[in-house]
Amino acid sequence: MFRAEVYNLPSTRRSLSFTVVLLSLAWVPISCSRSKDTAQANAQSSPPASATDYSLPNLSLPPDSASPPVFNGEQAFQYVKEIVAFGPRPLGSGNHKKVEDFILAHLKGVDVENDVFTADTPEGKLPVHNIVAKFPGTKDGIIVVASHYDTNYPLRNTSFVGANDGGSSSALLLELVNQFRGRNLEGYSVWLVWDDAEEAIEPDGSGGLPRKMPFEDDSLYGITHLAQKWQGDGTIKKIKTFLLADMVGDADLNIEQDSNSTPWLEAVVYEAATRLGYQSHFFARTMAVDDDHIPFLKLGVPSADFIDFDYGYNDVYWHTTQDTVDKLSPKSLEIVGATMLETIRILGKMEPLPPK
Repeated sequence: MFRAEVYNLPSTRRSLSFTVVLLSLAWVPISCSRSKDTAQANAQSSPPASATDYSLPNLSLPPDSASPPVFNGEQAFQYVKEIVAFGPRPLGSGNHKKVEDFILAHLKGVDVENDVFTADTPEGKLPVHNIVAKFPGTKDGIIVVASHYDTNYPLRNTSFVGANDGGSSSALLLELVNQFRGRNLEGYSVWLVWDDAEEAIEPDGSGGLPRKMPFEDDSLYGITHLAQKWQGDGTIKKIKTFLLADMVGDADLNIEQDSNSTPWLEAVVYEAATRLGYQSHFFARTMAVDDDHIPFLKLGVPSADFIDFDYGYNDVYWHTTQDTVDKLSPKSLEIVGATMLETIRILGKMEPLPPK
């Protein structure tokens, strides 16, 4: 589920794939739900010149003294193809179970926590399975990196395979496993989370029928359950940051500046991208995004959403059967994966982290 509100659109950005309405010194909020239709953006008439205009805080960061991280975008792209080959993977389906097994097979030999429960949804009780892969670090504390892996439930009877929406980010985490496997990470421990039941179960009600459940309760089932579980057992106190990947494979990549994310952590992300020479793919505009990071934000965990919510002209590919592998790029996965790794490395060297 998203609520996206676009504040700033730099003039150096290519023509937007959203309908843009220019207003004098004003912006109009827009609402996009996970059950969708049409996303529209509203821009200021005088856009900023650089990312510093987004009010990112100035941080004293450790120097850039190490070799840049290497992320295999081609391998991540291959994982996308393999995930998509299972077909649509809505909650409770046979294909969903196949993708669960595919992820778990990749995690052999890794410390895995399975968070399995039954969710009460507008379509009745449905099984939910969060998968957590744990990689130890040299410092006390945890960085969580998450992606949902289910596909849109209302589109379950179509050919929707969610190559970008769920597939790209899940594949990115699989390649992170290759980066972390067998290593004692320098810095914080990293826990990779494939969270389930992120997508809303019921259509958004645009057809005129009343919803069975308020929309704000009908999504993010898996990640909300996991956040509450870790709050209950004390794990939440050990989590330093939460990094979310969602829709990160678009060949025309631009990661949004999410105003719902923690500002100081967004500043670290931008610094990581800049050190790698990828800053042109980050923060060309600002929007508020309701996504899997929200349950952790509500519990006080600093969080950042890596998301490109500009997918095709006028966002035409999002939640349609056109969300296919041919719209994605290994280079985009490399850019996001390497920036994620550099963000994790910077966080591991920061002493101390800013307060929650």
